[in-house]
Amino acid sequence: MTLHFINATLIDPDAGTEISGSVSVHEGRITAVTAGGLANPKGEIIDCAGKYLAPGIVDLGVKVCEPGERHKESYRSAGLAAAKGGVTTMITRPDTDPTIDNPETLEFVTRRANEAAPVNVMPMAALTKGRAGREMTEIGFLMDAGAVAFTDCDHVVTDTKVFSRALTYARSLGALVIAHPQEPILSRGAAATSGKFASLRGLPAVSPMAERMGLDRDIALVEMTGARYHADQITTSRALPALARAKANGLDVTAGIGIHHLTLNALDVADYRTFFKLKPPLRDEDDRVAMVEAVASGLIDIVCSMHTPQDEESKRLPFEEAASGAVGLETLLPAALRLWHSEMITLPQLWRALSFNPAQRLGLASGRLEAGAPADLVIFDPHAPFVMDRATLRSKSRNTPFDGVRMQGKVLSTYVAGTCVYEV
Repeated sequence: MTLHFINATLIDPDAGTEISGSVSVHEGRITAVTAGGLANPKGEIIDCAGKYLAPGIVDLGVKVCEPGERHKESYRSAGLAAAKGGVTTMITRPDTDPTIDNPETLEFVTRRANEAAPVNVMPMAALTKGRAGREMTEIGFLMDAGAVAFTDCDHVVTDTKVFSRALTYARSLGALVIAHPQEPILSRGAAATSGKFASLRGLPAVSPMAERMGLDRDIALVEMTGARYHADQITTSRALPALARAKANGLDVTAGIGIHHLTLNALDVADYRTFFKLKPPLRDEDDRVAMVEAVASGLIDIVCSMHTPQDEESKRLPFEEAASGAVGLETLLPAALRLWHSEMITLPQLWRALSFNPAQRLGLASGRLEAGAPADLVIFDPHAPFVMDRATLRSKSRNTPFDGVRMQGKVLSTYVAGTCVYEV
């Protein structure tokens, strides 16, 4: 069947444009992108009524809790949440129980994802066995089994020799390594960013320099090994000069940030609200603004949800003891649109970070609005207001910091390979 999306405002993150036009789709792929209207189109017509049409979001760093903790999130529930949030491709993390560190476990989760999720799911695998930082995984076998990148998530590989060997081996295979830049001793046990607020609340805190120190070490090892490297979250202005130098020196380095660090700051923790406990902790407002500017300029390449489901029992604890993380698949788009509404970023710049750049970094064909690209699309109304009610979330875990918050921007429909997987 041929589909024609007409009367749409098209967001093209590659060209950096925002124009009125139409998109034609056949057999799961975009066949034409046309400025203005279509003359006598043949096939099914979908009138977007002036609403926005963009490539589906490619969300790098989603935690799905299969195997081991299916009560927190399954591939079915995560896939439904992704579709509702305009996410057409989930890049999933290996920090499960057991860790995804061997081809058998990877093949199991890939099969489960393909059976249960209505969106594309591409798994990452662990860089070291058990994410323990002592022995690297069989990177080649895991790539053959479908791993798109390798990461120990928030576990820093403290043994520099192990990390350098893993980077060297990954380079020989062209594999992408994703790391969490933190100095692990300084950041151990931290629940907040150091400063007056953390002192007044009596919370164990970490200096923003811990992130800078971790990134400096990783960049030095990348320079030594020539590996492909991505920093999962850069959240402080202290780290930006090092990132800029690494890129200027021609190193194959990119960086990402979670949406919560772009839209919230340390003061949102208020009276020990554990839904705001993240890793790394929320930063000062000056850092948040610097991160938004870095995304707009392209210094930070990727924006993701950093979707981390936690059940009620692990969050309803004293702040220091509570688990870190927040769900974000369904709130990623409306939260990101806060930056557009505040005129800090344009929609093409935002979609470059949400869709085009993560697809490019992982070698995927998606994330583009051009002929030949997969018809993974999202139609949304950036002006539609609503009050976030966590009871309506499709995720099994509902640990969102946006509960009860007035938001603006709704997904109207989501298409994966030309098939509608969500519609209001």
